[in-house]
Amino acid sequence: MKVNVLFGIVSFFIPFFNSLDAACQVNNQANVPIKISFINTINSIPVVLDSGNYTNCWNETFNINALKYYISNVQLQTAEKKIAAEKNSYHLINEEDLASKSFSFMASPGTYKTLSFLIGVDSLKNVSGAQTDALDPLNGMFWTWNSGYVMFKLEGHSAGSAVVKNKIEYHIGGFSGANSVLRRVELNIESSAVLLDKNSITEIIVHTDLSKIWNAVHELKISETPICTTPGILAAGIADNYSKAFEILKVIHP
Repeated sequence: MKVNVLFGIVSFFIPFFNSLDAACQVNNQANVPIKISFINTINSIPVVLDSGNYTNCWNETFNINALKYYISNVQLQTAEKKIAAEKNSYHLINEEDLASKSFSFMASPGTYKTLSFLIGVDSLKNVSGAQTDALDPLNGMFWTWNSGYVMFKLEGHSAGSAVVKNKIEYHIGGFSGANSVLRRVELNIESSAVLLDKNSITEIIVHTDLSKIWNAVHELKISETPICTTPGILAAGIADNYSKAFEILKVIHP
């Protein structure tokens, strides 16, 4: 009798688990790819390492030898506050590496109104020991376990710099307290990114106008501050500036 009762209970739950498994498979199959790409410019002029010459709002000329910054915790959100978040979301945008300036992840179909991301690496990853891939210290974007990651790096030269070889060097980091340079950016998607076709990729192209670094919130002049390589008030101010550099250029639908 006990065996029959047990068999009956198991028989009752088998259809439930089968339907649950089927639902999970449908949900997985429903996810579609979304691609995010970054284009770095200065006053609408594409950044070209080592050869491009640019002028900031203070009429200071400069060139760029290195440009890297972290984008992490990427999310899409609908008008109804439904969120599609990328898992293990850490990307190092490196102007020297074309492939690094685009990445893709899977999201549920829907009409998304905003794209948001963190500029930098969240505090948890800064204190979680040795990392790999985009967070590998070998990428040259890590100081120490106390100071953490360099969230944004710009190096080059300018006649306005009075340091040796006219260097400019902005290594912006700091992940805790008042001197944290972590900045959350939320961008409105004017044309709405509609994700419907699982066999095609919708692409959101983000324009990064680095001319904002000089005066978007605080004044930054090469002649006065050609170098910033430690966490502090100055670094936090520069982070305020470049956090205003991002906007959605366009959405490419399949």
